Amino acid sequence: MRLNDKVAIITGAGTGIGRAAMALFAGEGAKVVGCGRTKETGDETLRLVKDAGGDAVFVAADARLASDAKRVVEAAVAAFGKIDILINNAGVGWSYPGSMGPLVDTPEADWDDVVSITLKSVYLMSKYAIPEMRKAGGGAIVNVASIMALRGFAEAHAYIAAKAGVVALTQAMATTYGPEKIRVNCLAPGATDTPMLASRMPFVNALLDNPATRYNFATLGRVGTPEEMARALLYLSSDDASFTNGATLVVDGGWTAHL
Repeated sequence: MRLNDKVAIITGAGTGIGRAAMALFAGEGAKVVGCGRTKETGDETLRLVKDAGGDAVFVAADARLASDAKRVVEAAVAAFGKIDILINNAGVGWSYPGSMGPLVDTPEADWDDVVSITLKSVYLMSKYAIPEMRKAGGGAIVNVASIMALRGFAEAHAYIAAKAGVVALTQAMATTYGPEKIRVNCLAPGATDTPMLASRMPFVNALLDNPATRYNFATLGRVGTPEEMARALLYLSSDDASFTNGATLVVDGGWTAHL
């Protein structure tokens, strides 16, 4: 098992990629601490992991709040004694009304929420987890961005700004903390079948159902799954990626390859 005896924190673990990562990491031997703002979805994730024999806890918390981020880290140390891996996956997108348009049409409060949830949470969770990784002799941090951080799009400006910040922060963190044996990398998923994308799926399906547009949207002719993204997170978190630091791994079925 690739994560045997490791302790991992995964934010945004209630649904989608975070839920899939919790299940996969636990199956690979990690003790997993999930966090998210909604207790009900977190409890469901926890039940799925434990029913499969995994060792995990879930902390209802808002990772954009310093007190909550610190509490999640403290809960992980209290439960399992250390922290080896941090997956900064918390974020909002198409499931968050009013925040995915061009900036002129985006209310200031929505802009602040999107940037805070998506980017500030990376800062706060890392701020409190890195001292614990130092005690453990090193670790791995993976920040979840998006392919929308790497290309120009005509909408979702708050989301794009936040995700682009995640990519840049990843590189800066890798430069600073790599010498301390704390690797920091970034995952940039393409369109993935999660609740966050649900409101856009009619549009996505129309593109996929039309042979003229299918391969312009996704060269593999489909969207990705949370489990496929979780496997990429597993690679970046494991010793398989021991010489990978400051990288952004694009997992999008080849969509950005032909833009």
